Amino acid sequence: MGCFFSKKSRRKSPKKDSALPDGDESATGNDLPESNNTALGSNSNQEAPKQYSWDKREKVDPKDFMLTGLKNETVGRLPGTLNGQQFVIQDCENCNIYVFDHSATITIDDCVNCRIMLGPVKGSVFFRDCKDIKCVVACQQFRTRDCKKMDVFLCCATQPIIESSTGMKFGCYQYYYPDLAFHFKDAGLSIFNNNWSNIHDFTPVSGETNWSLLPEDTVVLECVPLPDPESEFKSVRISTEASRSIVPLTKGGRRTESDESCLFVFFAGDYTTANARKLIDEATAKGFVLIQTKEVSMRPEDVNRVFQNNAESLTEWITKGPVVALELNGERVVEASRSIANEVFNGAKLFVSESKSTSSRDVDNFFNFADMQMGL
Repeated sequence: MGCFFSKKSRRKSPKKDSALPDGDESATGNDLPESNNTALGSNSNQEAPKQYSWDKREKVDPKDFMLTGLKNETVGRLPGTLNGQQFVIQDCENCNIYVFDHSATITIDDCVNCRIMLGPVKGSVFFRDCKDIKCVVACQQFRTRDCKKMDVFLCCATQPIIESSTGMKFGCYQYYYPDLAFHFKDAGLSIFNNNWSNIHDFTPVSGETNWSLLPEDTVVLECVPLPDPESEFKSVRISTEASRSIVPLTKGGRRTESDESCLFVFFAGDYTTANARKLIDEATAKGFVLIQTKEVSMRPEDVNRVFQNNAESLTEWITKGPVVALELNGERVVEASRSIANEVFNGAKLFVSESKSTSSRDVDNFFNFADMQMGL
């Protein structure tokens, strides 16, 4: 058995016509038929045309939402300049590109030898006909077509897809700037839903490998350097340290050193995200490894299937919102996790695997459910 712990718009008034000059009989319309006088009076009191919401939108210049034909430059967008709009990058060579804002979708076409950092993207990021690219990307969907030699530090809510692409290497997203957490929220992305290593090759070639994982010790700054101190981005405080990254650093599909894992689940509350991050700090400080994380909503029948014997006592906790689950790995990680739960999170609503003999089943039950829930 597992265990758990509880700690009108007002229409504008019509404008009145100015008085007509005195003494001008033709101007007053005294010689006009009565019907025409009536019509004249009706026109003079006519209301201003109704304005709709789309009439009041601020006009945007498409050029503000694209970077094209640049070479040897440091360019991009500061926070607050995109605000969820679409963005296009094309025909750039040897550029450092930084987009410190959230957006709807981003397409990158025909770029060569560029370093690119993209803020959270609500929809898709699509690279086409690019080569020698190093990038940091957070998005709902990630796709490449006809690309060569890309190093990608990725946070992707769905399964990343490559098509007709070679020399693709992937690592876990590691980045921080002050507005990044808000941009994730604005883009509707969870920092705990990251399938960076679960790549689908749409066009595999027998006997060849089109993609691989970056070495674990790969440093983000060696791939995507900080902006030039003299650039317009000098005011943006950036960190690529794993300990400061908004997205937790996970091992993903890399081989683990231990066959013991533990499921640790936080149920919705005021400090769910903070508690999950605190657990990661506590566990990694003790030498354990974070394999994967998920944030999903659960129904009573899901609780029964995932938590089995403990379901009855946990069902009432799922009504407040999504749960955050973490898989930790290492020798005696179950014992250590239960100790952390008692000492650090006493009183919080959570579930922790009870023993090594049941922990693998706990992990499989939860993450198989989460993957199905997310369509992975």
